[in-house]
Amino acid sequence: MPRLLVTLLTVTLLVSGGNLLIGQLTFEDHAARAVWTWRTSGAAEIWRNGFVPTEGLIKMSQDVEERISSDEEYGFAVAGPLPATPKEARIRWDDGSTMQVPVISARRALIALSPYEEEASAQDDRAYKMTAATFTTMRLRTLRGMATVPAWRLYFSNLPGPVDHAAVDRAALGTVEDAIGDHLPADISGFEMLDERTLRVTYEYGVCSSRARPFVRLRADEQSGVVVLGIEVQEHLGGRLCAGVGRQGEGVVQLAEPLIDRVVLDAKSRLPVCLHRSAPCRAR
Repeated sequence: MPRLLVTLLTVTLLVSGGNLLIGQLTFEDHAARAVWTWRTSGAAEIWRNGFVPTEGLIKMSQDVEERISSDEEYGFAVAGPLPATPKEARIRWDDGSTMQVPVISARRALIALSPYEEEASAQDDRAYKMTAATFTTMRLRTLRGMATVPAWRLYFSNLPGPVDHAAVDRAALGTVEDAIGDHLPADISGFEMLDERTLRVTYEYGVCSSRARPFVRLRADEQSGVVVLGIEVQEHLGGRLCAGVGRQGEGVVQLAEPLIDRVVLDAKSRLPVCLHRSAPCRAR
């Protein structure tokens, strides 16, 4: 704890005033800041007891997906009356637990599908026209297991099937990203458990030139309930740190204690890192 407090004081001094000195922080500085934020921001409570989906919030048939993905210019538009939005609904997990949640409107669910800020594209003749919407449920994987989640089923006159979109208002409910706040890009892109103490970690980093042969060192900081992962990158020529051309790498981290249910955080972004082969655990 004394080491954590001293490091946090250093971090505070370096980042105070909104300057750019945060790029000069060591892994220890970033790790201490990540742990402090995780424990004090409310993110840990959301991660343990909130609604954190581990797959996408949109589901559609393969025919619908292929139709949309093959269309280079498309948008969505409302072309029929929409039902009233319920004030709230419930998520029901398979273990019997429930959570009362606010919900979004069918129109907001439609806008979430669109590549544009509004529901219609500039070319209305290229828009998929929503003619009806039904308030229903859908099945989603979450950190707390499988759940039945309130959803909107959206129907279109010019698509071969409906599109389901989770109706949970995550902005009103609060997400881990909201709790963490502004953050740097993550270095760690994922991990795989080889055994209870061994992690295969993938990461991304930058080099200053295509001829550089950087030395990349994986780092881990273990705390109660938290494991923080990060990297240190140093070029052989000049010993400079750099955030240039993007590259990818992987390595193995050996933990002192079994991971069990400890959350894995990226040191720089302060956000959780997802297991490989798991669907995204971050809101998009």
